[in-house]
Amino acid sequence: MSSSDQNRNLVAAMAYLLFFVTGIVILMVEQEDKFVRFHAMQSTLVFGGLFILNLVFQIGLDPIAIIGFLGSLVGALISIVAVVIWLVSMIKAYQGQMLKWPIVGKLAENWVK
Repeated sequence: MSSSDQNRNLVAAMAYLLFFVTGIVILMVEQEDKFVRFHAMQSTLVFGGLFILNLVFQIGLDPIAIIGFLGSLVGALISIVAVVIWLVSMIKAYQGQMLKWPIVGKLAENWVK
């Protein structure tokens, strides 16, 4: 693997580092490399969506007692899933693989073409 491939893979992995925040930053900075842009877009879509979903369950349902408890439980499960996706995504990107998560992977691929 050449050093440019390693740099490319590192930047793609960094797209997941701070969840959707680094995805957005890398999308704004990187205009050429489709591999890096794919991972940045996928990071933005996956973690932006999970962030919004988590807000709905943890904050939106909190005022209703029993539903609020269930909302917090679902929010905690979403957080665990997010950490697993985060780790797997960073590892696969660093290895130079284009792992596509269901639904958002295809969207990300189409949007960076």
